[in-house]
Amino acid sequence: MKKRWKHGVYVLIALAMLLIALPRISLTGGLGLVNGFGIVWVLFALMVIGANLHFLLGVDDEKRQALERVRKAKLQQWQLQLDKERGRSI
Repeated sequence: MKKRWKHGVYVLIALAMLLIALPRISLTGGLGLVNGFGIVWVLFALMVIGANLHFLLGVDDEKRQALERVRKAKLQQWQLQLDKERGRSI
């Protein structure tokens, strides 16, 4: 929970940068070097916002819990398999 505030600040900063920059980026001149840079910059800012929102929404926590459930199920299967093999050898 302590680190979440940093991600909130990062989202706000990236949004502010995007809101300031978008009106200044002109796409009327065709696909030139300057316009290409502007497009790449906007895409990068959107990626930064998306990554921080991903963390803030707790998607990583859900994924981690799902992976933990899968890991426990596999361990239980392996344990059953080992117990079965030990029963045959005795």
